[in-house]
Amino acid sequence: MNNSDSIKDLLLPHIRRIKPYSGVDPMEAMAQQAGIPPEKVIRLNGNENPYGPSPRVAEALGAFPHYNHYPDQDQRRLREALSDYLGVDANRIVAGNGSDELIDLLLRMFVGPGDNIIIPTPTFGMYAFSTEVCGGEVISVERDENFEIDLESMRTAATANTKAIFFPSPNNPSGNIVSEAQIRGMLDTGLLVVVDEAYYEFCGETAIPLVEEYPNLVVLRTFSKWAGLAGLRIGLGVMHPDLASTMMGMKPPYNVNLASEIALLASLEDRPGLLERVNAIVAERDRMMDLLKQIPGVTPWPSRANFILCQMPEGRGQEIFDGFCRKGIFLRYWGTPQLKDFIRISVGLPHETDAVVEALRELVGG
Repeated sequence: MNNSDSIKDLLLPHIRRIKPYSGVDPMEAMAQQAGIPPEKVIRLNGNENPYGPSPRVAEALGAFPHYNHYPDQDQRRLREALSDYLGVDANRIVAGNGSDELIDLLLRMFVGPGDNIIIPTPTFGMYAFSTEVCGGEVISVERDENFEIDLESMRTAATANTKAIFFPSPNNPSGNIVSEAQIRGMLDTGLLVVVDEAYYEFCGETAIPLVEEYPNLVVLRTFSKWAGLAGLRIGLGVMHPDLASTMMGMKPPYNVNLASEIALLASLEDRPGLLERVNAIVAERDRMMDLLKQIPGVTPWPSRANFILCQMPEGRGQEIFDGFCRKGIFLRYWGTPQLKDFIRISVGLPHETDAVVEALRELVGG
């Protein structure tokens, strides 16, 4: 073999077909695109926490003396601390390098070539991406005009090769929750049901109490949003003990680094302070909703998360998104058939909300 084509021929066929996941660019790239200094960028495209981590995180990271040691592969301190936070037994918990890793691990446990999962679209893109990495297929069932799950269509979409159903609650990007009755309806299929509660702290509704009743239920959480630890990558899953034991045995041994562990533990010690920030984000979300409703031609969708999905005037989604980018305001736009005129706005600081609303008035009016 003496050329790159020969190396590519050794790749698995389904890996050769994968399209890269589209994530969030760094501030420097956004600044270069807009032609402004990085400190002038308004970055509201990743659903990040505008207040950052608890002050205790930096203190704890600076004081910890043993970064030369490997982390505990059994996650003993992490699982005990999370058990106290979640109110479930530690043997039901697995921590991961972000909840993205837990999505990947679950799919590798259940899905292989020829298998499929069901997702209600539009939804978080990592479910489809990680399924394709495993060689599986994705059955997309469109949500209705209000972005609600069509439970009957989800059930009838299942085939003999369907292994799992994945969805967030609140949904990303629409911000609406899935009811307990709908979750039970999906669990009654007997398939693995994964409820991604990345935005739980902003809505307060969880499926965790159902985990003891349904061994086929997994609930995912993250510290990226409410605790401001997106850059440190720390998530967790709550599941049946047998499933947790299997996942602990197959995950990379040191998948959660020591900095992430220290940051999580420090965050849990400052829950009251972090939840005050969550309340501030919810209040700012509601203020932004009221302001967006006042812009003619713009329809903001009610949200229980830390973002708002806005429908732009027909046929103008891409144009308005590009206009925001030129102004150094970076939001989220997909351009898919279901979302071609929709833009998602993360909740930022009050002055960022005001800048977005002012720019949107100008762009829609122009």
